[in-house]
Amino acid sequence: MLKQRIITALALLALFSGVLFLLPMQWYSLVFVAVILLGGWEWANLSNLNRALRLVFLSSLGGALIATAQYVFSMDFSSPDIDRGRQILAVACGWWALAFLWVQSYPASAVLWGNRWIRGLVGLVVLVPSWLSLVILRGLDHGAWLVLYVVAIVVSADVGAYFVGRKFGRRKLAREVSPGKSWEGFFGGLGACLILALATSFLFQLPLKNTLLFTFGVLVTALASVIGDLLESMFKRHRGIKDSSRILPGHGGVMDRIDSLCAALPVFTMAALASELHKYL
Repeated sequence: MLKQRIITALALLALFSGVLFLLPMQWYSLVFVAVILLGGWEWANLSNLNRALRLVFLSSLGGALIATAQYVFSMDFSSPDIDRGRQILAVACGWWALAFLWVQSYPASAVLWGNRWIRGLVGLVVLVPSWLSLVILRGLDHGAWLVLYVVAIVVSADVGAYFVGRKFGRRKLAREVSPGKSWEGFFGGLGACLILALATSFLFQLPLKNTLLFTFGVLVTALASVIGDLLESMFKRHRGIKDSSRILPGHGGVMDRIDSLCAALPVFTMAALASELHKYL
């Protein structure tokens, strides 16, 4: 099982790096449309939609992606309207704050989102802004490295949480959703991300104001990544399944791999734009 996970992870890393650094913007955008649609198919399963309704959901998701591309990019991915992009990302960031309350109050909160259509609507709010963030970040100076940096934040939060939680974990973070996660592990993940942010600020000699904005953004991004992971875990628990699908050997489904990123991307994009990090790389 471990060997299978490692092989799949290495293959995904190679594919992701190739798309990120080698493809032109239009093809990059389309590849991630495909990834989001795959995630959308799995999200429809989490929402307990039958096969016919999954197609309806995918059509809605595709329409939302096209509308977003037209609204922010006018279908020209090399010149986004940043203000319009910020509007959508601000809504997404606000949504993740609400998601945190849902996770903390589960299973009581299921009365608010247990309906399959509401879960489907949540999927649109989760998936569309994550795609928008990927394209906006990629279009900035050194954008490929910024996208990679979001992945580094998510990995740092996960690794820090794992080792600190394994050593010191006592108090459960969300007992009804993910019993293995602890508050000690959560703060360990934040600590790892704090070190990452300060090291980055020092390396690129960010001014104090930008350093504070960027560090705050990284920490909130790490927090969002945890919420993204917990939200999918909550939906899977409510649905009674372990993985969103079995498309990735040893790793489950696409959503099982991008749940944290879907939450982290809008938050980090807002932080990167506010701190103007791309101007200092």
